[in-house]
Amino acid sequence: MNTAIPDTIAAIATPPGNGGVGIIRLSGTIVPELAKQLINKPLQPRLAHYTAFLDHDGSTIDTGISLYFPAPASYTGEAVLELHAHGGSVVLNLLLKRALALGARLARPGEFTERAFLNGKLDLVQAEAVADLITATTEQSVRSAQKSMQGVFSHKVNALVEELTELRVYVEAAIDFVDEEIDFLTDGVVQARIVTLQQRISQIQQTARQGCLLRDGMSVVLAGKPNAGKSSLLNALAGHDAAIVTDIAGTTRDVLKESIQIDGMPLHIIDTAGLRDGGKAADVVEQEGMRRARIEIAKADKVLLLMDAREAEPQDLLDSLPERLDVTRISNKIDLLGLAPALVQTDQGTHIYLSVKTDAGMDLLREHLKQSVGYRADADDVFIARSRHLQALNAAAEFIQSALQQLTFNQAGELVAEDLRQAQQHLAEITGEFSSDDLLGKIFSSFCIGK
Repeated sequence: MNTAIPDTIAAIATPPGNGGVGIIRLSGTIVPELAKQLINKPLQPRLAHYTAFLDHDGSTIDTGISLYFPAPASYTGEAVLELHAHGGSVVLNLLLKRALALGARLARPGEFTERAFLNGKLDLVQAEAVADLITATTEQSVRSAQKSMQGVFSHKVNALVEELTELRVYVEAAIDFVDEEIDFLTDGVVQARIVTLQQRISQIQQTARQGCLLRDGMSVVLAGKPNAGKSSLLNALAGHDAAIVTDIAGTTRDVLKESIQIDGMPLHIIDTAGLRDGGKAADVVEQEGMRRARIEIAKADKVLLLMDAREAEPQDLLDSLPERLDVTRISNKIDLLGLAPALVQTDQGTHIYLSVKTDAGMDLLREHLKQSVGYRADADDVFIARSRHLQALNAAAEFIQSALQQLTFNQAGELVAEDLRQAQQHLAEITGEFSSDDLLGKIFSSFCIGK
């Protein structure tokens, strides 16, 4: 880790605007000298002091609380000074201007946390969790971000990396020292350990997917023929009249998006224009609406295909959907047929019978949306995760699977060792043990200034 970052950074660490309290944060090598000129009394480490904040001529800019954290016992691992002043924007800018005049420079977005990572105070997962905690939109996403900050995710990944390291040592020793007659290709030890690794990484993948969902939300597209009840369903899920609903078919012409929560699970519901059988639009406006609908369908995490329960399934529409899509069929308006709500599993997937108008079966749909992504409202073990974490886990899992195949079918020891090495590297990218400068820059630039 880099422990010799030469310059000192400063920033306003509280949100823009006026408030009761505002914080200026400084970190770097000249913080002790800078504090002597900014503050009119000596500071004891980690103790709050009521002080004046001084301008260049000795006059008082403001008074407030000063906190000093000597290196390395600080957030960044460097000497850190925090000035808790009155939260007026002019006051804070005067204090920041004074700090910059004394030799500090303005911090880049996320640079304080970046320095904490570079100085070994946080690994990359924990650093990302800081930003995720700040931007969390639900109670459970806050709790999950806290778990990642506390190292729950990192511990699981590091344990996998350690197991891979031990396995690689065994395999490569057997390759290098053939005279020892360690026949790992047929003794079953390596195969058993690879299978165990697969099981453990699968468990982490499942939890990480839920953590990613808590962070990013799931994109759910409402699709179907005109007047199937898509806009009514959007309003029912959102809990207010987000979309215009009429008896006229084709009311929705454009894409309408609404973000909601179900038991703390964020969902991005997307209402689309009705799709007609055969794709024939009534006019150029409806044609454009159908084109936009298909774009959203192709990007969706999940598609809810609404149908009028009184009509046959729109086979042309079903055949036109991309095969990879996770599609749930919904037969709406069961109240007009006197049917009871139901959730049925078929060869084509889940089929839910409900009535948006009477709310019958809506609880089945909400529960289905949660279960379809493995969501559990009472999950205490869920940590926050990002798309890059899932990609790294998936890549590692693929290399572990490849290693098993090379061992089982080809008995190629060198290829087994190489696949295990690749899997280990992908896992190490999660915590930042192996990270390119471009990746770090992208991650920390998404933070707010002052963090």
